[in-house]
Amino acid sequence: MSPTMFTGLALGLALGGSVLLLVTALMGWKPRAARPQRRRGEVLWGSEARRRAALAVAAALVVAVLTRWPVAAGAAAGVIYLWPTMFGGGRAAAGQIERLEALATWTESLRDSIAGSVGLEEAIRHSLHAAPPVLVPALERLDGRVRVQIPLPQALAGFAEEFKDASADLVVAALILNSRLRGPGLVATLSSLASAAREEIDMRRRIEEGRKALRRAALIIVTVTGLFAAGVAVFSRDYVAPYSSPAGQLMLALVLSVFAAGLMWIRAAANVHPPERFLVGVDQVDHALHGHPTLGRVR
Repeated sequence: MSPTMFTGLALGLALGGSVLLLVTALMGWKPRAARPQRRRGEVLWGSEARRRAALAVAAALVVAVLTRWPVAAGAAAGVIYLWPTMFGGGRAAAGQIERLEALATWTESLRDSIAGSVGLEEAIRHSLHAAPPVLVPALERLDGRVRVQIPLPQALAGFAEEFKDASADLVVAALILNSRLRGPGLVATLSSLASAAREEIDMRRRIEEGRKALRRAALIIVTVTGLFAAGVAVFSRDYVAPYSSPAGQLMLALVLSVFAAGLMWIRAAANVHPPERFLVGVDQVDHALHGHPTLGRVR
């Protein structure tokens, strides 16, 4: 690369960074609120995916201009577009732990309200004021269902369906049974479930520490390899000249495929696998309640 081309590239990067800093200064920077875990389809096809797609296309064009390698341009676009699926496990795990901790806090608040001789419906309404922010929208909808005279079991089943977590299913199942039977022992049950949730939080945090090391290793491998390959491709064209031929591009595709397979293997080892739910929907819960010979007689 000639000194003139290197100077132009450096000035272009400096100009792009200056524009980015100017936009950030004018618009301000606000931390994003915690959000529920997104499904894979939302990650790949949502609004953020469209922004990543535009960035991936721009990066592919830059790589194509600098290297004139279509395989490298496609690989750059794929890495940027699929970045959350390859390196987003840490955020998903943190979101699960946050939701589980919020559930444990809400269960303890509900237990304390019921222990004060407050009915279940009233205890749910009181717990809304001190609920963790991640639970507030779902609890507001639960309270709204109860206020419009939807039966409490169906309202609770809708809450579990919205929360989508096996630990929440345990709490909701205990509340559904108590809402139909109205028997004693709910305070002790909620205490046990809250303690179990706290123990699960500690266990998940210990497991997550080990997974962080794998994710960090994968990120370091991708970053160092990408920077090294980009530097060699830009500053040592003679060394990588064989890759410019069709056979060289085929070999580059093979190397990148092996590299991607190893990276996804590391990603799979650090992936989060939440427990399977057992409350599978409002209709199924309603059918089970009305079909049970004991619960069906209690009104």
